[in-house]
Amino acid sequence: MADTITTASATAKFVRVSPMKARRVLALVRGKDVAEALAILKYAPQGAAKDVAKVIASAAANAENNFGLDPRTLVISECYANEGPTMRRYQPRAQGRAFQIRKRTSHITVVVESTNESKEGAK
Repeated sequence: MADTITTASATAKFVRVSPMKARRVLALVRGKDVAEALAILKYAPQGAAKDVAKVIASAAANAENNFGLDPRTLVISECYANEGPTMRRYQPRAQGRAFQIRKRTSHITVVVESTNESKEGAK
């Protein structure tokens, strides 16, 4: 029983959204089951919700296709956004100055876990 795989993950790298904004969206769905998380993100007003939803759907598809897990029993066990490389641009300002614009990127990772044992035992 210990050798059966019950987790699957997906990562989207170099996503053009600030890690702080992505973490705000990830906090909405952490610990929820996959179907509920996708329903929440469908109506979330944040721009990062679309990118996070794609990663969650990919993690669920990985669990189903690679490990044969039932997608209805999947729960988001881990989700986090790490900082990717920052593109630096410059905005010309008055009197010959230039202000730096930072275009931040994120690496968004979602880990889903099958919880068929805990749902049957919990009441």
